[in-house]
Amino acid sequence: MLQLAKTSEKGKEKSKASAVTATNLTTLEQVCGSDKETYQTLSYMFLDPRKIDVSTKQAVDNAKKAEKEKDITSARMWYEVAGGLAIYEGDTKKVVEYYGGAERVTGEKYLIVNNPDKAVAKAQEYYKQYLHS
Repeated sequence: MLQLAKTSEKGKEKSKASAVTATNLTTLEQVCGSDKETYQTLSYMFLDPRKIDVSTKQAVDNAKKAEKEKDITSARMWYEVAGGLAIYEGDTKKVVEYYGGAERVTGEKYLIVNNPDKAVAKAQEYYKQYLHS
């Protein structure tokens, strides 16, 4: 942790410390800014979904199959994969559908279902900066 020296120029020291802290933020933190709820909501997103070797359709099919077989862990995982890919695709309707599926099989709540438009917009902003730079 950075500690500031107690000098007569304390204000200047503090400014330097703030600048150092700001440069240590991740790209996603920078995109979300002070909106901690959206940042937390986007903990479900893939930072680089191009590395996922499964299509959204395959993930959904796998999730439904696992759900039918009462394999809760696999169903949850596949719904989360499908939801993460839907975030990347910018499809808020599918984000709600897939994370809603994960909620249904686990009984757990996913923050992204509450405000998908805002979260997907921030994710798209992140992808525009990170994946196209």
